[in-house]
Amino acid sequence: MKQVLRNKDSGSAWIRYQKSFFHAIDGIIYAIRYEHNMIIIFICSVLVFILGMLLNLNLQEWLFCILIIGLIMATELINSAIEAVVDLASPQFHPLAKIAKDTASGATLIFCLISLIGGIIIFLPKIMNLLS
Repeated sequence: MKQVLRNKDSGSAWIRYQKSFFHAIDGIIYAIRYEHNMIIIFICSVLVFILGMLLNLNLQEWLFCILIIGLIMATELINSAIEAVVDLASPQFHPLAKIAKDTASGATLIFCLISLIGGIIIFLPKIMNLLS
């Protein structure tokens, strides 16, 4: 069987890496421009970084915040990709399309809820100490 080359398979290895990198950047830019949840996630991330600086988070707290922000953003990108593919494959309403889109969205929601719990554990005691 003959190997089918994809569009990105042309050029040198360095050119292919560059193409992949810039396609990924295009996806992130698209999500920030058009996916309202990504904008909310981005704004919340900035607030977490500002609050973390003001409250002097320790290394482990910073690592948690950075990891969870990255996971939420990555999951939202995957969710957006799944929604786009489902819309392409099933332009009309279909119960299976709804399940695919809802469960992908649910994955992002789970990370958001975990981050909320982690944020409460990290930030609430520090805020309470400032208020007392």
